[in-house]
Amino acid sequence: MKARQNLYLDTDLSQRLDRLAAKPGSSKSAIVADALKAHLDRHGARELEDKLKPRLDKVTTQLNRIERHQRVLIESLALYIRFHFSVLPPLAEASQKASRVLAQERYQAFIEQVGRKVGERGMIEEVLDHVALKETTQ
Repeated sequence: MKARQNLYLDTDLSQRLDRLAAKPGSSKSAIVADALKAHLDRHGARELEDKLKPRLDKVTTQLNRIERHQRVLIESLALYIRFHFSVLPPLAEASQKASRVLAQERYQAFIEQVGRKVGERGMIEEVLDHVALKETTQ
């Protein structure tokens, strides 16, 4: 069942509606119903966008911060590795086996430390906070 509506339109708009309705297979009711539906759908989409935009902006800001932190971490690691290998003297053939065992023990201790730091506020957060503080004061 359709509800009857009485509408008042400007003369120009009414004439445009009459011209559109004169085409075969169309009616004023269908044209007005389609236009009203499209308008209400756009309005609903705009409301949804208005509600989601601040959240999406916040997520974008957080992702940008994560990306920045990741770049700092990767660059720091790369610089450390380059420095470490540039100052590390080559090992004698006789001491390589003992050095590998020691390296494995140190690596295991390193992994355990990383595991502990991941569970609490780690050094990386402290460094990144320090870097961020310096950037905001400059």
